[in-house]
Amino acid sequence: MTRKDWTHYRFRSLWSIAAPLDDVYEALADAEHYPEWWPQVREVTPIDERTGLLRIRSVLPYDLVLTARETRRDPAAGVLEIAMTGDVDGWARWTLTSDGPATRAMYDQEVRVTKPLLRRLAVPGRPAFRANHALMMRAGRRGLAGRLRRGPAREP
Repeated sequence: MTRKDWTHYRFRSLWSIAAPLDDVYEALADAEHYPEWWPQVREVTPIDERTGLLRIRSVLPYDLVLTARETRRDPAAGVLEIAMTGDVDGWARWTLTSDGPATRAMYDQEVRVTKPLLRRLAVPGRPAFRANHALMMRAGRRGLAGRLRRGPAREP
């Protein structure tokens, strides 16, 4: 019998966005501007062309700070992928496909929590952590749809 690792999470979210695939891809590839439309992405600080420091906070009273490094950017395949280290270690991937006039955006993430407080609360907090992630993703979908209705992000 294998022992469950309560600090390990797999997430999948499916978004339908009423916008062309190229527009959705461009917005998702532009991580520096996420805080403008995704309320839980509080801060993105570029480190270099492929790496940035992110601070994320959803409903629960804690921030996650992580370094995200782009590992795959493939517009032809509709794929964006990052590796993450910090309060969570793992990876996340967007896979986009056309769905008529809309775009289907599938988000997959596999991480292990490394933040000490969250590790201590791994078993009793798991349902709340999963709900917190679901709320963040729901807000992200709404924010991206609104951002695409408004048009491209403005330069500072």
